[in-house]
Amino acid sequence: MKKIDIQKILVISLLLVSCSIANAQVLDSAAIDKLVERSMKAFDVPGIAVGVIKDGKVIHAKGYGVRSLNTMQKMDENTLFGIASNSKAFTTTALAILVDEGKIKWDDKVRDYIPEFKLYNPYVTEEFTIRDLLTHRSGLGLGAGDLMFFPDSADFTLKDVIYNLRFLKQVSGFRSKYDYDNNLYIVAGEVIARVSGKSWDAFIEERIIRPLGMTKTAASYEGLKDRSNVIDAHAPVNGKVQVIERHNSTIDRPAGGMYSNITDLCKWVQTHLSHGKYGEGKMLVSETVHRDLWSPQTIIPVNAPGPYNTHFAAYGLGFGLSDVNGYKQVSHTGGLEGMVTQITMIPELNLGIIVLTNQQEGGAFSSITNQIKDGYFGKTGTDWVTDLSTRRTKAIADAKAITDKVAADIETAQTSAGKVDIQQFLGKYSDPWLGEVNISMKNGKPWFDSKRSPKLAGELLPYKGNTLIVKWTDRSLDADAFLSFSLDEEGKASGFTMRPFRR
Repeated sequence: MKKIDIQKILVISLLLVSCSIANAQVLDSAAIDKLVERSMKAFDVPGIAVGVIKDGKVIHAKGYGVRSLNTMQKMDENTLFGIASNSKAFTTTALAILVDEGKIKWDDKVRDYIPEFKLYNPYVTEEFTIRDLLTHRSGLGLGAGDLMFFPDSADFTLKDVIYNLRFLKQVSGFRSKYDYDNNLYIVAGEVIARVSGKSWDAFIEERIIRPLGMTKTAASYEGLKDRSNVIDAHAPVNGKVQVIERHNSTIDRPAGGMYSNITDLCKWVQTHLSHGKYGEGKMLVSETVHRDLWSPQTIIPVNAPGPYNTHFAAYGLGFGLSDVNGYKQVSHTGGLEGMVTQITMIPELNLGIIVLTNQQEGGAFSSITNQIKDGYFGKTGTDWVTDLSTRRTKAIADAKAITDKVAADIETAQTSAGKVDIQQFLGKYSDPWLGEVNISMKNGKPWFDSKRSPKLAGELLPYKGNTLIVKWTDRSLDADAFLSFSLDEEGKASGFTMRPFRR
């Protein structure tokens, strides 16, 4: 029998591991520079800022490209972006401060602080807690009621949002399913205001932004003291990326209204990687309460393990949680008209990655974040820019096939012998929370106008049967929709439902 040389096998194994790690090197700043430049080109993004924090140190913080295609001013690490839904973690951290102070508990009933809070289901209303406001498990459908602040021309107030929640019907069982929600974070902001006696904006600035030394950050665009280094929003309009109007709603700040930059967000991320500690022994929130923020609350389905062998995902309190390559990942994305952002933390590696962009193209931040992660994971084999840009090209082609089919159906409807009688659809319609919509003739064309949200306006085109297409005047919305009318016994439209094109 031949002798097995255990020592030799161990040496060979160690050499193989060393070679594997050597082939999957951590990206240095020069490599990140090249990665970002490739990503900007592949996804047609004018400007990006990237920050990397490792073991308590900022090892990369830089801006790339331009703030605006109109001014062509250069980006840097201090350029300010709307961070959109990454604002949610500031709201939950503010609530965590109040929990630490004994002023609230996560499972306090919302009606204890906002007595007029009411949902469609009376039982859900009475049982609804602060934790429920933060965990996307209310039973409301995805994005329910978002038209109260999107597009941002709507005139709804905070009082309107709280009142109108009672008209939004649950589509799933209470606490049974994950459906992302924004309006309940607006309510969470009001809890902070009523408990602290200060507005959400003031509390965030006094209790988080100032202590952490986030000197350029503000709770809103209006709150920025210096706007000399702020991005413009960009989006494809008729196939060409251009500057679009900045989102400027005043009621959705606790859900997505903050402005910040890479320099300041590195301080924010480091505080969380330190479990609530900052500076010389100072504490923003206790480690015990910080653990609540990063603990699973609502299960998020995982359809397949994917490239990082992910088996579990959940939403915590303002943070998304998942297992990636054997590590816990804490992350969130944010999206407003013309800008999207991503913050990612791998606590066990003491690693934080921040990517801010001024174009509404998520492939850019995903490709950058994933490639940087792969270096720290020792993972090889994926060129994320190529992979995600290829998927994007296919998605655009698939979407075009759908819109081309709709356009062909519209042309058929307009030229067919049995043309649609638009007159039967004209009139004023009312929704208990969205308000009045007027279907009328404008300059010889059938037209859709929302009284309370003026940007929801556009030409109506015949489609099939009792269904019309609304083509929004603001082409940056990229959200043309079907309007399906119900008819009464006289053949006159008595109401309609609206839904987006399926993609």
